Order: sequence, then structure tokens, then C-alpha cells
Amino acid sequence: MKLSNFNKKLEQLQNALIANASEDNLIFGDGENLVNNEYFPITHDFSDKLYMRKMHMLKGSMVVSAYHHTDHFWFLLKGIILVNTGGEVIEHIAPCYEKSSKGAKRLITCIEDCLFINVHKNPSNTKDLKEIEKNLYSFTIEEYNKKELKNK
Repeated sequence: MKLSNFNKKLEQLQNALIANASEDNLIFGDGENLVNNEYFPITHDFSDKLYMRKMHMLKGSMVVSAYHHTDHFWFLLKGIILVNTGGEVIEHIAPCYEKSSKGAKRLITCIEDCLFINVHKNPSNTKDLKEIEKNLYSFTIEEYNKKELKNK
């Protein structure tokens, strides 16, 4: 996948945030793991060949998403978010859902406290979160392209 101008700027923002991340300034992330802490608590659930990731987001928070390796559905069960994908901003008001396309990377702004759920395929039925995250997400376009090439 070619890196769009929007994604290039989003990766630059992501890298600047990572360089300044600390609990003191409420910026979280290391570019290698998804964030899961008291400000962005994540819970996980599993069903037959499905993985559900539930995240609470606080009003005023922002998230730079990872690149996604699969098409999947996400659900906003509570709150309002602005989702910027490829430079197009769409407001989502709960309850609603959307289909997320493979290769997507987004900037999400939380307007009200939110409850956000992603539902992904889990063909191996693993409950190993490291394995699931390795298969579903990449943090840079280089990592994304390398994994996609390997999976062909």
C-alpha cells in the first residue's frame, strides 16, 4: 500500500506523540503496543472465531489508530466521535456502526465519553492477545506492507 499524504502526516503526528509520551503529559504509546491503561481501558472477549475489543474513551481524548490488516466492523455504543480517515472527517453519534477497511489508519477525536467496540475475525480461536494484535495491527506503513507481503 502506498503511503498517502494524510497517512504520512498522521504517522508524523504519531511519532511526535510517542517521542513525548509520559503519564505526566497524558500522552501514551510506544509505537509497538496498543495502549491499555486507566485513561483508555481495554477489555477483550472471545466467541467462536471472533475477537471483540472494547475501549472506553474520555471526552477530549484523541487516538491515532494502528493500521488494520482486515476488514471488520466497529460499533460506537455511547458518545460522539469525529473520525478522520484519509483527510475526510465524519461525525459518529452513538449508537452506530461502520465497516472499517483493511489498511485504514485514523485520527479519532472523542467529543463525549465513549464506548467503542471492534469485532475482528479470529480464525485460529487464539486468546493470546500478543498474537492477535500482531495479526491485526501495524503501527507504520513499512510494518504494514512487510506483513501484507508475508501473508500473500
